[in-house]
Amino acid sequence: MRLDKYLKVSRIIKRRTVAKEIADKGRITINDKVAKSSSEVSIGDVLVIAFGNKTLTVKVSALVETTKKELAADMYTVVAETFKEN
Repeated sequence: MRLDKYLKVSRIIKRRTVAKEIADKGRITINDKVAKSSSEVSIGDVLVIAFGNKTLTVKVSALVETTKKELAADMYTVVAETFKEN
């Protein structure tokens, strides 16, 4: 599954266009390699997403084409969540 679609379906990022933008700016890595929005995501991959003042590290646990809001969190496991100090 494409990275931008995975981020939208799992609801880590609400909109696919925003997910594509963040990925294309080099702010997402898959298994320590910089990822593009078209990069393929597999079960077991570790994603590191750099938001403004937060860095989120998640492990992919499921890939589904569509899901309900309540089940979206089952698609990943949060490994770490760090915040930058001002």
